Amino acid sequence: MHYRPGLDARPLPYDPFKSCTVPRPIGWLSTVDAEGRANLAPYSQWQNVTFDPPMVMFAANVTPDGRRKDTVLNAEETGWFVWNMATWDLREAVNISAMELPKGEDEFLKAGVTKAPCIDAPGPRVAESPCHFEVKWLTTTRFPGGKAGPVDVVFGEVKRIHVRDDVVTAEGRLDIPKIRPIARMGYYDYTVVTETFEMRIPGASAAVADGLEGRS
Repeated sequence: MHYRPGLDARPLPYDPFKSCTVPRPIGWLSTVDAEGRANLAPYSQWQNVTFDPPMVMFAANVTPDGRRKDTVLNAEETGWFVWNMATWDLREAVNISAMELPKGEDEFLKAGVTKAPCIDAPGPRVAESPCHFEVKWLTTTRFPGGKAGPVDVVFGEVKRIHVRDDVVTAEGRLDIPKIRPIARMGYYDYTVVTETFEMRIPGASAAVADGLEGRS
């Protein structure tokens, strides 16, 4: 089976594209608008771009009525957005924050999570989340879309990282099985990380574990 997206009739009732690049980390992003009103929303098109300097990106399609997403507008207006790690314990709050609410309505209150102040970013972070990035907005690139309309791809540089002390192991690593991050699997499906395994690149130095890229 094969087909050309956007050109051929899809041979499956559900889009396989969204379930091939999995699991996808969730960009649970908090922002404020120019008036200081908080917004919280999850994005499944979220990823690290590079590590030196640490940069991230997320993609946001326009709303069904053609409006740009509040998260994108807020990031551009204030120059900041905040990533909050989505975990198993916070899964219901993440899902509630995906609801389409009127502009200015506070998703923190709707989702029942607590606001914690940031240091550099003007908006709050989710206090119950174990890890956060305060991200300086760099640029937004708009791409033409298909039936879903145009998509804004937002890039930012991580200026401050928050990690809760109780999720750090004695060796100084994040305790991922304890944190239990959730990730998107496409459709309405998600997964949760409950175990990890290690593979070391043959002949690689210990520095590779800290994120240094190979030369080949």
